[in-house]
Amino acid sequence: MKDIRDAILAGQFADVGGLEVPESYQGVTVRAEDADMFEGLTTKDKDPRKSLRVEEVPVPELGPGEALVAVMASAINYNTVWTSIFEPVSTFSFLKRYGKLSPLTKRHDLPYHVVGSDLAGVVVQTGPGVNAWKAGDQVVAHCLSVELESPDGHSDTMMDPEQRIWGFETNFGGLAELALVKSNQLMPKPAHLTWEEAASPGLVNSTAYRQLVSRNGADMKQGDVVLIWGASGGLGSYATQFALNGGATPVCVVSSEEKAQICRDMGAELVIDRNAEGYKFWKDPQTQDPREWKRFGAKIRELTGGEDPDIVFEHPGRETFGASVYVTRKGGQIVTCASTSGYMHEFDNRYLWMNLKRIVGSHFANYREAYEANRLVAKGMIHPTLSRVYPLAETGQAAYDVHRNTHQGKVGVLALAPEEGLGVTDPETREKHIEGINRFRGV
Repeated sequence: MKDIRDAILAGQFADVGGLEVPESYQGVTVRAEDADMFEGLTTKDKDPRKSLRVEEVPVPELGPGEALVAVMASAINYNTVWTSIFEPVSTFSFLKRYGKLSPLTKRHDLPYHVVGSDLAGVVVQTGPGVNAWKAGDQVVAHCLSVELESPDGHSDTMMDPEQRIWGFETNFGGLAELALVKSNQLMPKPAHLTWEEAASPGLVNSTAYRQLVSRNGADMKQGDVVLIWGASGGLGSYATQFALNGGATPVCVVSSEEKAQICRDMGAELVIDRNAEGYKFWKDPQTQDPREWKRFGAKIRELTGGEDPDIVFEHPGRETFGASVYVTRKGGQIVTCASTSGYMHEFDNRYLWMNLKRIVGSHFANYREAYEANRLVAKGMIHPTLSRVYPLAETGQAAYDVHRNTHQGKVGVLALAPEEGLGVTDPETREKHIEGINRFRGV
Protein backbone atom coordinates (compact mmCIF):
# COMPACT_ATOMS: atom_id res chain seq x y z
CA MET A 1 0.00 0.00 0.00
CA LYS A 2 2.92 2.33 0.65
CA ASP A 3 4.01 2.30 -3.01
CA ILE A 4 0.46 3.00 -4.19
CA ARG A 5 0.03 5.80 -1.67
CA ASP A 6 3.40 7.35 -2.52
CA ALA A 7 2.61 7.38 -6.26
CA ILE A 8 -0.73 9.08 -5.60
CA LEU A 9 0.79 11.65 -3.26
CA ALA A 10 3.45 12.42 -5.89
CA GLY A 11 0.74 12.93 -8.51
CA GLN A 12 2.05 9.98 -10.56
CA PHE A 13 -1.42 8.64 -11.28
CA ALA A 14 -0.47 6.96 -14.54
CA ASP A 15 1.98 4.74 -12.64
CA VAL A 16 -0.60 3.36 -10.21
CA GLY A 17 -1.83 0.61 -12.53
CA GLY A 18 1.67 -0.86 -12.82
CA LEU A 19 2.14 -1.26 -9.08
CA GLU A 20 1.61 -4.53 -7.28
CA VAL A 21 -1.58 -4.78 -5.25
CA PRO A 22 -0.88 -6.17 -1.77
CA GLU A 23 -2.51 -9.33 -0.46
CA SER A 24 -4.12 -7.49 2.44
CA TYR A 25 -5.12 -4.01 3.57
CA GLN A 26 -6.35 -2.10 6.61
CA GLY A 27 -10.11 -1.82 6.90
CA VAL A 28 -12.67 -0.76 9.50
CA THR A 29 -14.78 -3.77 10.38
CA VAL A 30 -17.49 -5.15 12.58
CA ARG A 31 -17.43 -8.86 13.37
CA ALA A 32 -20.26 -11.37 13.37
CA GLU A 33 -19.11 -12.70 16.72
CA ASP A 34 -19.89 -9.31 18.27
CA ALA A 35 -23.47 -9.05 17.00
CA ASP A 36 -24.94 -9.58 20.50
CA MET A 37 -22.47 -7.37 22.36
CA PHE A 38 -25.01 -4.61 23.03
CA GLU A 39 -27.91 -6.85 23.97
CA GLY A 40 -30.07 -5.25 26.67
CA LEU A 41 -28.79 -1.71 26.08
CA THR A 42 -30.87 1.15 24.74
CA THR A 43 -29.92 2.52 21.33
CA LYS A 44 -28.29 5.63 22.76
CA ASP A 45 -26.14 3.56 25.13
CA LYS A 46 -24.65 1.42 22.35
CA ASP A 47 -21.12 2.60 21.64
CA PRO A 48 -19.63 2.29 18.10
CA ARG A 49 -16.15 2.63 19.59
CA LYS A 50 -16.55 -0.84 21.07
CA SER A 51 -17.62 -2.62 17.90
CA LEU A 52 -15.68 -0.89 15.12
CA ARG A 53 -12.12 -2.08 14.77
CA VAL A 54 -9.30 -1.49 12.29
CA GLU A 55 -7.77 -4.75 11.12
CA GLU A 56 -5.82 -6.32 8.29
CA VAL A 57 -8.11 -8.12 5.85
CA PRO A 58 -7.46 -9.94 2.55
CA VAL A 59 -7.89 -8.09 -0.73
CA PRO A 60 -11.03 -9.47 -2.42
CA GLU A 61 -10.96 -11.08 -5.83
CA LEU A 62 -11.77 -8.58 -8.58
CA GLY A 63 -14.77 -9.61 -10.68
CA PRO A 64 -16.25 -8.52 -14.01
CA GLY A 65 -17.55 -4.95 -14.05
CA GLU A 66 -15.74 -4.10 -10.83
CA ALA A 67 -12.94 -1.78 -9.76
CA LEU A 68 -10.48 -1.77 -6.90
CA VAL A 69 -9.93 1.74 -5.55
CA ALA A 70 -7.15 3.06 -3.32
CA VAL A 71 -9.11 5.07 -0.76
CA MET A 72 -7.56 8.38 0.19
CA ALA A 73 -10.48 9.48 2.36
CA SER A 74 -13.97 8.40 3.37
CA ALA A 75 -16.76 9.68 5.63
CA ILE A 76 -19.27 8.61 8.26
CA ASN A 77 -22.92 8.08 7.42
CA TYR A 78 -25.70 7.00 9.70
CA ASN A 79 -25.72 3.57 8.09
CA THR A 80 -22.26 3.01 9.58
CA VAL A 81 -23.72 3.88 12.98
CA TRP A 82 -26.51 1.35 12.43
CA THR A 83 -23.96 -1.26 11.36
CA SER A 84 -21.79 -0.60 14.41
CA ILE A 85 -24.65 -0.99 16.91
CA PHE A 86 -26.27 -3.89 15.00
CA GLU A 87 -29.57 -2.07 14.53
CA PRO A 88 -32.22 -2.52 13.33
CA VAL A 89 -30.66 -5.86 12.37
CA SER A 90 -27.13 -7.14 12.07
CA THR A 91 -25.72 -6.37 8.63
CA PHE A 92 -24.41 -9.93 8.49
CA SER A 93 -27.93 -10.95 7.51
CA PHE A 94 -27.52 -8.70 4.43
CA LEU A 95 -24.15 -10.22 3.57
CA LYS A 96 -25.47 -13.76 3.95
CA ARG A 97 -28.44 -13.05 1.69
CA TYR A 98 -26.21 -11.37 -0.93
CA GLY A 99 -23.79 -14.27 -0.76
CA LYS A 100 -26.48 -16.69 -1.91
CA LEU A 101 -27.05 -14.80 -5.18
CA SER A 102 -24.05 -16.15 -7.12
CA PRO A 103 -20.57 -17.65 -6.72
CA LEU A 104 -19.17 -14.13 -7.23
CA THR A 105 -21.29 -12.52 -4.51
CA LYS A 106 -20.32 -15.33 -2.13
CA ARG A 107 -17.13 -13.27 -1.54
CA HIS A 108 -19.21 -10.82 0.54
CA ASP A 109 -20.46 -13.40 3.05
CA LEU A 110 -17.64 -13.26 5.59
CA PRO A 111 -17.39 -13.24 9.39
CA TYR A 112 -16.24 -9.62 9.15
CA HIS A 113 -17.81 -6.65 7.40
CA VAL A 114 -15.63 -3.85 5.99
CA VAL A 115 -17.97 -0.86 6.32
CA GLY A 116 -18.35 2.58 4.78
CA SER A 117 -20.43 4.05 1.94
CA ASP A 118 -18.29 7.00 0.80
CA LEU A 119 -14.86 7.33 -0.75
CA ALA A 120 -12.53 9.55 -2.73
CA GLY A 121 -9.49 7.88 -4.20
CA VAL A 122 -7.72 6.47 -7.25
CA VAL A 123 -8.60 3.44 -9.36
CA VAL A 124 -5.94 0.74 -8.92
CA GLN A 125 -7.37 -2.11 -11.02
CA THR A 126 -10.43 -2.82 -13.12
CA GLY A 127 -12.06 -6.14 -13.87
CA PRO A 128 -13.12 -7.59 -17.22
CA GLY A 129 -15.68 -5.54 -19.12
CA VAL A 130 -14.78 -2.17 -17.58
CA ASN A 131 -14.15 0.39 -20.32
CA ALA A 132 -15.15 3.76 -18.85
CA TRP A 133 -12.51 3.80 -16.11
CA LYS A 134 -8.85 2.90 -15.90
CA ALA A 135 -6.12 2.65 -13.29
CA GLY A 136 -4.98 6.11 -12.20
CA ASP A 137 -8.38 7.79 -12.54
CA GLN A 138 -9.24 10.08 -9.61
CA VAL A 139 -12.75 9.20 -8.49
CA VAL A 140 -15.48 9.38 -5.92
CA ALA A 141 -18.02 6.59 -5.52
CA HIS A 142 -21.74 6.64 -4.92
CA CYS A 143 -23.13 3.81 -2.84
CA LEU A 144 -25.70 2.16 -5.14
CA SER A 145 -24.72 -1.44 -5.82
CA VAL A 146 -27.13 -2.99 -8.30
CA GLU A 147 -27.13 -6.18 -10.38
CA LEU A 148 -29.44 -4.89 -13.18
CA GLU A 149 -30.48 -8.35 -14.34
CA SER A 150 -34.16 -7.61 -13.74
CA PRO A 151 -36.30 -5.42 -16.04
CA ASP A 152 -37.57 -3.62 -12.92
CA GLY A 153 -34.36 -1.63 -12.57
CA HIS A 154 -34.00 -0.33 -16.09
CA SER A 155 -36.16 2.78 -15.76
CA ASP A 156 -34.88 3.53 -12.26
CA THR A 157 -32.07 1.40 -10.85
CA MET A 158 -33.33 1.99 -7.31
CA MET A 159 -36.30 -0.22 -8.25
CA ASP A 160 -34.10 -3.21 -9.06
CA PRO A 161 -34.87 -6.13 -6.71
CA GLU A 162 -31.13 -6.68 -6.23
CA GLN A 163 -30.38 -3.05 -5.32
CA ARG A 164 -28.14 -2.67 -2.28
CA ILE A 165 -26.21 0.02 -0.43
CA TRP A 166 -22.49 -0.59 -0.82
CA GLY A 167 -20.60 -0.85 2.46
CA PHE A 168 -23.84 -1.46 4.35
CA GLU A 169 -25.60 -4.28 2.53
CA THR A 170 -22.41 -5.36 0.77
CA ASN A 171 -18.86 -5.90 1.98
CA PHE A 172 -15.55 -4.18 1.14
CA GLY A 173 -16.73 -0.64 1.87
CA GLY A 174 -14.97 2.70 1.81
CA LEU A 175 -13.68 3.02 5.39
CA ALA A 176 -10.49 1.26 4.41
CA GLU A 177 -7.26 1.59 2.44
CA LEU A 178 -8.83 -0.28 -0.49
CA ALA A 179 -12.44 -0.67 -1.58
CA LEU A 180 -14.22 -2.92 -4.06
CA VAL A 181 -16.95 -1.21 -6.11
CA LYS A 182 -18.91 -1.80 -9.27
CA SER A 183 -17.54 0.41 -12.03
CA ASN A 184 -20.93 2.09 -12.42
CA GLN A 185 -20.53 3.50 -8.92
CA LEU A 186 -17.62 5.67 -10.02
CA MET A 187 -17.77 9.40 -10.77
CA PRO A 188 -15.05 12.00 -11.39
CA LYS A 189 -13.55 13.53 -8.28
CA PRO A 190 -14.26 17.30 -8.11
CA ALA A 191 -10.84 18.71 -8.93
CA HIS A 192 -11.07 21.75 -6.62
CA LEU A 193 -11.65 19.67 -3.48
CA THR A 194 -9.26 17.86 -1.17
CA TRP A 195 -9.60 14.10 -0.76
CA GLU A 196 -11.55 14.43 2.48
CA GLU A 197 -13.83 17.14 1.10
CA ALA A 198 -14.54 15.15 -2.05
CA ALA A 199 -15.37 12.03 -0.04
CA SER A 200 -17.91 13.72 2.21
CA PRO A 201 -20.88 14.62 -0.08
CA GLY A 202 -21.43 11.21 -1.75
CA LEU A 203 -24.22 9.43 0.10
CA VAL A 204 -25.98 12.40 1.66
CA ASN A 205 -25.70 14.71 -1.34
CA SER A 206 -27.16 12.09 -3.69
CA THR A 207 -29.86 11.13 -1.18
CA ALA A 208 -30.92 14.76 -0.75
CA TYR A 209 -30.90 15.31 -4.53
CA ARG A 210 -33.29 12.44 -5.22
CA GLN A 211 -35.45 13.21 -2.21
CA LEU A 212 -35.88 16.91 -2.98
CA VAL A 213 -34.92 17.70 -6.59
CA SER A 214 -35.55 14.57 -8.67
CA ARG A 215 -38.92 13.70 -10.20
CA ASN A 216 -38.54 10.43 -8.26
CA GLY A 217 -38.78 12.49 -5.07
CA ALA A 218 -40.39 15.86 -4.41
CA ASP A 219 -39.65 17.32 -7.88
CA MET A 220 -39.04 20.70 -6.22
CA LYS A 221 -39.77 23.81 -8.29
CA GLN A 222 -38.98 27.50 -7.99
CA GLY A 223 -41.02 29.21 -5.29
CA ASP A 224 -41.74 26.08 -3.25
CA VAL A 225 -41.65 26.45 0.52
CA VAL A 226 -39.55 23.57 1.82
CA LEU A 227 -39.48 22.64 5.51
CA ILE A 228 -36.11 21.01 6.24
CA TRP A 229 -35.57 19.14 9.48
CA GLY A 230 -31.99 19.07 10.77
CA ALA A 231 -31.10 21.69 8.20
CA SER A 232 -27.46 21.99 9.29
CA GLY A 233 -26.87 18.23 9.51
CA GLY A 234 -25.53 15.65 7.08
CA LEU A 235 -28.66 15.39 4.92
CA GLY A 236 -30.30 18.68 5.76
CA SER A 237 -27.31 20.81 4.87
CA TYR A 238 -27.48 19.56 1.28
CA ALA A 239 -31.26 19.92 1.15
CA THR A 240 -30.83 23.53 2.27
CA GLN A 241 -28.31 24.17 -0.49
CA PHE A 242 -30.51 22.51 -3.14
CA ALA A 243 -33.51 24.58 -2.06
CA LEU A 244 -31.54 27.82 -2.23
CA ASN A 245 -29.84 26.85 -5.48
CA GLY A 246 -33.15 25.84 -7.07
CA GLY A 247 -35.18 28.94 -6.28
CA ALA A 248 -37.18 27.49 -3.39
CA THR A 249 -37.60 28.97 0.08
CA PRO A 250 -36.16 26.75 2.80
CA VAL A 251 -37.56 26.87 6.32
CA CYS A 252 -34.68 25.43 8.32
CA VAL A 253 -35.37 23.59 11.57
CA VAL A 254 -32.38 23.23 13.89
CA SER A 255 -31.72 22.63 17.57
CA SER A 256 -29.39 25.49 18.59
CA GLU A 257 -28.48 29.06 17.74
CA GLU A 258 -25.09 27.86 16.51
CA LYS A 259 -26.81 25.58 13.99
CA ALA A 260 -29.20 28.38 13.06
CA GLN A 261 -26.24 30.60 12.21
CA ILE A 262 -24.83 27.91 9.90
CA CYS A 263 -28.10 27.97 7.95
CA ARG A 264 -28.02 31.73 7.73
CA ASP A 265 -24.42 31.55 6.53
CA MET A 266 -25.59 29.22 3.74
CA GLY A 267 -28.10 31.90 2.72
CA ALA A 268 -31.28 30.72 4.44
CA GLU A 269 -33.38 33.48 6.00
CA LEU A 270 -36.17 31.50 7.68
CA VAL A 271 -34.86 29.46 10.60
CA ILE A 272 -36.59 27.81 13.57
CA ASP A 273 -34.59 26.84 16.64
CA ARG A 274 -36.83 24.10 17.97
CA ASN A 275 -35.12 24.00 21.36
CA ALA A 276 -35.39 27.75 21.86
CA GLU A 277 -39.08 27.55 20.93
CA GLY A 278 -39.52 24.59 23.29
CA TYR A 279 -41.46 22.32 20.92
CA LYS A 280 -42.38 18.99 22.51
CA PHE A 281 -44.29 16.94 19.97
CA TRP A 282 -44.70 14.01 22.39
CA LYS A 283 -46.37 14.25 25.80
CA ASP A 284 -44.86 10.87 26.67
CA PRO A 285 -43.32 8.00 24.61
CA GLN A 286 -46.79 6.86 23.50
CA THR A 287 -48.74 10.11 23.10
CA GLN A 288 -48.25 12.99 20.68
CA ASP A 289 -49.42 16.54 21.37
CA PRO A 290 -51.39 18.03 18.44
CA ARG A 291 -51.34 21.44 20.16
CA GLU A 292 -47.59 21.52 19.55
CA TRP A 293 -48.14 20.65 15.89
CA LYS A 294 -50.44 23.66 15.62
CA ARG A 295 -48.00 25.94 17.42
CA PHE A 296 -45.24 24.76 15.10
CA GLY A 297 -47.42 25.36 12.04
CA ALA A 298 -48.22 28.86 13.23
CA LYS A 299 -44.49 29.61 13.55
CA ILE A 300 -43.89 28.47 9.98
CA ARG A 301 -46.70 30.70 8.68
CA GLU A 302 -45.33 33.61 10.70
CA LEU A 303 -42.00 33.24 8.92
CA THR A 304 -43.38 32.64 5.43
CA GLY A 305 -46.06 35.29 5.46
CA GLY A 306 -48.88 32.83 5.84
CA GLU A 307 -47.74 29.96 3.62
CA ASP A 308 -47.57 26.32 4.65
CA PRO A 309 -44.78 24.08 3.31
CA ASP A 310 -45.24 22.65 -0.18
CA ILE A 311 -42.62 20.02 0.71
CA VAL A 312 -41.43 18.61 4.02
CA PHE A 313 -37.95 17.10 3.86
CA GLU A 314 -38.36 14.35 6.45
CA HIS A 315 -35.61 12.17 7.88
CA PRO A 316 -35.85 12.22 11.73
CA GLY A 317 -38.89 9.92 11.51
CA ARG A 318 -40.88 8.99 14.58
CA GLU A 319 -40.12 12.10 16.63
CA THR A 320 -41.25 14.59 14.00
CA PHE A 321 -43.47 12.76 11.51
CA GLY A 322 -46.81 13.62 13.07
CA ALA A 323 -45.90 17.30 13.01
CA SER A 324 -44.65 17.02 9.42
CA VAL A 325 -47.93 15.59 8.16
CA TYR A 326 -49.91 18.26 10.00
CA VAL A 327 -47.98 21.33 8.78
CA THR A 328 -47.76 20.37 5.10
CA ARG A 329 -50.04 22.47 2.88
CA LYS A 330 -53.12 20.98 1.28
CA GLY A 331 -51.96 18.92 -1.69
CA GLY A 332 -48.36 19.05 -0.50
CA GLN A 333 -45.98 16.20 0.11
CA ILE A 334 -43.87 14.73 2.86
CA VAL A 335 -40.78 13.06 1.38
CA THR A 336 -39.21 10.67 3.84
CA CYS A 337 -36.09 8.59 4.35
CA ALA A 338 -33.76 7.43 7.15
CA SER A 339 -35.97 7.69 10.27
CA THR A 340 -33.01 8.24 12.57
CA SER A 341 -35.26 8.81 15.62
CA GLY A 342 -37.35 5.68 14.97
CA TYR A 343 -39.01 3.77 12.14
CA MET A 344 -42.52 3.42 13.56
CA HIS A 345 -44.18 6.64 12.43
CA GLU A 346 -47.49 7.80 13.85
CA PHE A 347 -49.65 10.56 12.38
CA ASP A 348 -53.28 11.66 12.28
CA ASN A 349 -54.51 10.42 8.91
CA ARG A 350 -57.31 12.99 8.79
CA TYR A 351 -54.75 15.67 8.03
CA LEU A 352 -53.34 13.55 5.22
CA TRP A 353 -56.38 12.10 3.50
CA MET A 354 -58.81 14.99 3.85
CA ASN A 355 -56.20 17.48 2.66
CA LEU A 356 -54.96 15.34 -0.24
CA LYS A 357 -51.37 15.26 0.99
CA ARG A 358 -48.90 12.62 -0.14
CA ILE A 359 -46.16 10.68 1.62
CA VAL A 360 -43.30 9.79 -0.73
CA GLY A 361 -40.64 7.27 0.24
CA SER A 362 -37.15 8.08 -1.02
CA HIS A 363 -34.05 5.90 -0.77
CA PHE A 364 -30.57 6.95 -1.89
CA ALA A 365 -30.39 7.68 -5.65
CA ASN A 366 -29.86 6.06 -9.02
CA TYR A 367 -26.62 6.53 -10.94
CA ARG A 368 -27.96 9.45 -12.98
CA GLU A 369 -29.19 11.28 -9.87
CA ALA A 370 -25.90 10.65 -8.06
CA TYR A 371 -23.96 11.83 -11.11
CA GLU A 372 -26.01 15.05 -11.37
CA ALA A 373 -25.56 15.72 -7.66
CA ASN A 374 -21.80 15.21 -7.98
CA ARG A 375 -21.72 17.42 -11.08
CA LEU A 376 -23.19 20.30 -9.06
CA VAL A 377 -20.41 19.84 -6.50
CA ALA A 378 -17.79 19.82 -9.27
CA LYS A 379 -19.26 23.07 -10.66
CA GLY A 380 -19.01 24.76 -7.24
CA MET A 381 -22.78 25.17 -7.00
CA ILE A 382 -23.12 22.81 -4.04
CA HIS A 383 -20.39 22.64 -1.41
CA PRO A 384 -19.21 19.91 0.95
CA THR A 385 -20.33 20.28 4.55
CA LEU A 386 -17.28 18.72 6.17
CA SER A 387 -16.84 19.81 9.78
CA ARG A 388 -14.23 17.48 11.25
CA VAL A 389 -11.83 14.78 10.08
CA TYR A 390 -10.46 11.74 11.93
CA PRO A 391 -7.73 9.26 11.00
CA LEU A 392 -8.81 5.74 10.09
CA ALA A 393 -7.69 4.46 13.50
CA GLU A 394 -10.28 6.71 15.20
CA THR A 395 -13.27 5.77 13.04
CA GLY A 396 -15.06 4.49 16.13
CA GLN A 397 -14.93 7.95 17.68
CA ALA A 398 -16.11 9.52 14.42
CA ALA A 399 -19.12 7.18 14.36
CA TYR A 400 -19.76 7.89 18.02
CA ASP A 401 -19.95 11.63 17.26
CA VAL A 402 -22.58 10.99 14.59
CA HIS A 403 -24.48 8.55 16.83
CA ARG A 404 -24.66 11.12 19.64
CA ASN A 405 -25.36 14.01 17.24
CA THR A 406 -22.42 16.03 18.52
CA HIS A 407 -21.33 16.80 14.94
CA GLN A 408 -22.34 19.24 12.23
CA GLY A 409 -22.56 18.44 8.53
CA LYS A 410 -20.33 15.49 7.69
CA VAL A 411 -17.51 13.84 9.63
CA GLY A 412 -14.64 12.71 7.41
CA VAL A 413 -12.08 9.95 7.80
CA LEU A 414 -8.58 9.88 6.29
CA ALA A 415 -7.57 6.50 4.88
CA LEU A 416 -4.37 6.55 2.77
CA ALA A 417 -4.11 10.34 2.86
CA PRO A 418 -1.57 11.13 5.60
CA GLU A 419 -3.03 14.56 6.37
CA GLU A 420 -5.80 16.93 5.41
CA GLY A 421 -5.55 19.38 2.53
CA LEU A 422 -4.19 17.09 -0.19
CA GLY A 423 -5.59 16.18 -3.60
CA VAL A 424 -6.51 19.59 -5.07
CA THR A 425 -5.77 19.82 -8.81
CA ASP A 426 -7.82 22.95 -9.62
CA PRO A 427 -6.72 25.64 -7.16
CA GLU A 428 -8.30 28.46 -9.19
CA THR A 429 -11.83 27.09 -8.82
CA ARG A 430 -11.13 26.33 -5.18
CA GLU A 431 -10.17 29.92 -4.50
CA LYS A 432 -13.50 31.12 -5.91
CA HIS A 433 -15.48 28.93 -3.53
CA ILE A 434 -13.23 28.68 -0.49
CA GLU A 435 -15.71 30.37 1.85
CA GLY A 436 -18.46 27.89 1.00
CA ILE A 437 -16.09 24.93 1.12
CA ASN A 438 -14.93 25.84 4.63
CA ARG A 439 -18.29 26.94 6.00
CA PHE A 440 -18.71 23.93 8.30
CA ARG A 441 -15.08 23.45 9.28
CA GLY A 442 -14.48 23.45 12.99
CA VAL A 443 -18.16 23.87 13.86
